[in-house]
Amino acid sequence: MKALVIYDSVYGNTEKIAKAIGKELGCDFIPVGFASPVSIKGLELLIIGSPTHGGQASQAMQKFLASIPSGSLKRIRVAAFDTWMTKEGQDFLTRIAVGIFGHASPRILPKLQSLGGKAAAAGSEGFFVKGKEGPLKDGEIDRAQEWAKKIAGAI
Repeated sequence: MKALVIYDSVYGNTEKIAKAIGKELGCDFIPVGFASPVSIKGLELLIIGSPTHGGQASQAMQKFLASIPSGSLKRIRVAAFDTWMTKEGQDFLTRIAVGIFGHASPRILPKLQSLGGKAAAAGSEGFFVKGKEGPLKDGEIDRAQEWAKKIAGAI
Protein backbone atom coordinates (compact mmCIF):
# COMPACT_ATOMS: atom_id res chain seq x y z
CA MET A 1 0.00 0.00 0.00
CA LYS A 2 1.40 3.39 -0.98
CA ALA A 3 0.72 5.73 1.92
CA LEU A 4 1.97 9.06 3.20
CA VAL A 5 1.62 10.99 6.45
CA ILE A 6 1.81 14.78 6.11
CA TYR A 7 1.97 16.68 9.39
CA ASP A 8 2.64 20.01 11.00
CA SER A 9 4.18 20.28 14.43
CA VAL A 10 5.07 23.24 16.61
CA TYR A 11 6.54 21.62 19.73
CA GLY A 12 7.33 18.18 18.29
CA ASN A 13 4.34 16.31 19.71
CA THR A 14 2.40 16.00 16.45
CA GLU A 15 5.63 14.96 14.74
CA LYS A 16 6.09 12.11 17.23
CA ILE A 17 2.56 10.87 16.51
CA ALA A 18 3.11 11.20 12.73
CA LYS A 19 6.33 9.19 12.94
CA ALA A 20 4.69 6.46 15.02
CA ILE A 21 1.87 6.18 12.46
CA GLY A 22 4.27 6.25 9.52
CA LYS A 23 6.54 3.61 11.02
CA GLU A 24 3.56 1.39 11.83
CA LEU A 25 2.31 1.67 8.25
CA GLY A 26 5.80 1.41 6.77
CA CYS A 27 5.35 4.67 4.88
CA ASP A 28 6.96 8.07 4.60
CA PHE A 29 6.04 10.96 6.87
CA ILE A 30 6.87 14.51 5.86
CA PRO A 31 6.42 17.95 7.40
CA VAL A 32 3.79 20.06 5.66
CA GLY A 33 6.47 22.54 4.60
CA PHE A 34 7.92 19.88 2.28
CA ALA A 35 4.55 18.74 0.90
CA SER A 36 2.85 19.82 -2.29
CA PRO A 37 -0.11 18.53 -4.29
CA VAL A 38 2.42 16.47 -6.28
CA SER A 39 3.19 14.56 -3.04
CA ILE A 40 -0.23 12.89 -3.14
CA LYS A 41 -0.05 11.52 -6.69
CA GLY A 42 -0.33 7.74 -6.79
CA LEU A 43 -1.21 7.31 -3.13
CA GLU A 44 -3.67 4.78 -1.78
CA LEU A 45 -3.75 6.36 1.68
CA LEU A 46 -3.15 9.92 2.86
CA ILE A 47 -3.05 10.81 6.54
CA ILE A 48 -2.97 14.45 7.61
CA GLY A 49 -1.95 15.53 11.12
CA SER A 50 -1.92 18.92 12.79
CA PRO A 51 -1.92 20.49 16.21
CA THR A 52 -5.23 22.09 17.09
CA HIS A 53 -5.11 25.90 17.07
CA GLY A 54 -8.39 27.57 17.94
CA GLY A 55 -10.34 24.52 16.82
CA GLN A 56 -8.57 24.45 13.45
CA ALA A 57 -5.54 22.92 11.83
CA SER A 58 -2.40 25.05 11.88
CA GLN A 59 -2.14 27.85 9.33
CA ALA A 60 0.51 25.93 7.39
CA MET A 61 -1.75 22.87 7.18
CA GLN A 62 -4.75 24.95 6.15
CA LYS A 63 -2.66 26.53 3.38
CA PHE A 64 -1.54 23.10 2.17
CA LEU A 65 -5.08 21.72 2.17
CA ALA A 66 -6.25 24.75 0.21
CA SER A 67 -3.55 24.06 -2.41
CA ILE A 68 -4.89 20.60 -3.27
CA PRO A 69 -6.96 20.76 -6.47
CA SER A 70 -10.57 19.62 -6.27
CA GLY A 71 -10.99 15.94 -7.10
CA SER A 72 -7.27 15.18 -6.59
CA LEU A 73 -7.98 12.69 -3.82
CA LYS A 74 -10.33 10.43 -5.80
CA ARG A 75 -9.63 6.76 -5.07
CA ILE A 76 -7.42 7.75 -2.12
CA ARG A 77 -8.36 6.71 1.42
CA VAL A 78 -7.94 9.59 3.84
CA ALA A 79 -7.62 10.00 7.58
CA ALA A 80 -6.79 12.86 9.91
CA PHE A 81 -5.40 13.29 13.38
CA ASP A 82 -4.68 16.16 15.69
CA THR A 83 -2.98 16.85 18.96
CA TRP A 84 -4.47 18.91 21.76
CA MET A 85 -4.08 19.55 25.45
CA THR A 86 -5.71 17.39 28.05
CA LYS A 87 -8.24 19.20 30.20
CA GLU A 88 -5.68 19.20 33.02
CA GLY A 89 -3.30 21.22 30.80
CA GLN A 90 -5.89 23.78 29.74
CA ASP A 91 -6.55 27.10 31.37
CA PHE A 92 -10.10 28.42 31.74
CA LEU A 93 -10.14 30.32 28.42
CA THR A 94 -8.74 27.35 26.52
CA ARG A 95 -11.49 25.12 27.95
CA ILE A 96 -14.10 27.59 26.73
CA ALA A 97 -12.50 27.82 23.27
CA VAL A 98 -12.35 24.02 22.96
CA GLY A 99 -15.99 23.81 24.00
CA ILE A 100 -16.95 26.29 21.30
CA PHE A 101 -14.56 25.48 18.45
CA GLY A 102 -13.63 21.82 19.01
CA HIS A 103 -10.60 20.17 17.47
CA ALA A 104 -8.79 20.11 14.13
CA SER A 105 -9.16 16.51 12.88
CA PRO A 106 -12.97 16.54 12.65
CA ARG A 107 -12.54 19.53 10.32
CA ILE A 108 -9.60 18.18 8.34
CA LEU A 109 -11.34 14.92 7.42
CA PRO A 110 -14.38 16.56 5.72
CA LYS A 111 -12.00 18.84 3.82
CA LEU A 112 -10.13 15.78 2.51
CA GLN A 113 -13.45 14.20 1.58
CA SER A 114 -14.54 17.35 -0.25
CA LEU A 115 -11.42 16.94 -2.39
CA GLY A 116 -12.54 13.45 -3.40
CA GLY A 117 -10.99 11.34 -0.64
CA LYS A 118 -12.82 8.43 0.92
CA ALA A 119 -12.61 8.29 4.71
CA ALA A 120 -10.60 5.37 6.04
CA ALA A 121 -12.45 3.23 8.57
CA ALA A 122 -10.74 4.87 11.54
CA GLY A 123 -11.47 8.36 10.12
CA SER A 124 -10.12 10.93 12.53
CA GLU A 125 -8.47 10.77 15.91
CA GLY A 126 -7.12 13.11 18.57
CA PHE A 127 -3.98 12.57 20.63
CA PHE A 128 -3.30 14.27 23.93
CA VAL A 129 -0.46 16.43 25.19
CA LYS A 130 -0.13 17.35 28.85
CA GLY A 131 0.30 21.09 28.27
CA LYS A 132 0.74 23.61 25.49
CA GLU A 133 4.25 22.39 24.73
CA GLY A 134 3.76 18.79 25.82
CA PRO A 135 4.97 16.22 26.45
CA LEU A 136 2.57 13.68 25.02
CA LYS A 137 0.32 12.01 27.53
CA ASP A 138 1.61 8.56 28.51
CA GLY A 139 0.50 5.85 26.09
CA GLU A 140 -0.26 8.15 23.13
CA ILE A 141 2.45 6.68 20.90
CA ASP A 142 1.00 3.21 21.48
CA ARG A 143 -2.48 4.54 20.77
CA ALA A 144 -1.24 6.10 17.52
CA GLN A 145 0.23 2.78 16.44
CA GLU A 146 -3.05 1.02 17.21
CA TRP A 147 -4.96 3.64 15.22
CA ALA A 148 -2.62 3.08 12.27
CA LYS A 149 -3.29 -0.67 12.48
CA LYS A 150 -7.04 -0.01 12.33
CA ILE A 151 -6.56 2.11 9.23
CA ALA A 152 -4.32 -0.45 7.54
CA GLY A 153 -6.61 -3.34 8.43
CA ALA A 154 -9.57 -1.66 6.79
CA ILE A 155 -7.91 -0.99 3.45
